[in-house]
Amino acid sequence: MAWIFLVVAGLFEVVMALSLKLSDGFSHVWWSVSFFVTAVLSFGLLSYALKSLDVGTAYAVWTGIGAVGTAVVGMLAMGDNASFVRIASIALIVVGIVGLNLAGAH
Repeated sequence: MAWIFLVVAGLFEVVMALSLKLSDGFSHVWWSVSFFVTAVLSFGLLSYALKSLDVGTAYAVWTGIGAVGTAVVGMLAMGDNASFVRIASIALIVVGIVGLNLAGAH
């Protein structure tokens, strides 16, 4: 169950980062509210997941979901550059997260 909470926390981190961008320096109220709400949800779910998961692995997965998810959404929906180097770098993040999970498996 902790893994489900961790993945959902990571997805809220993606929404949090996108909301921060769209808040335009907190000048758009609803995007600012979205940022604060999703930040609380993301950190709260991460905190709950950390009750039973190793901190290093959980934090890497959480930030990895946030980084990869935000980068992908940025490229697909917000016009961010989708160069080969960026996509390869995202793939390396995913490989690193998988490696941490495999190394931490008991």
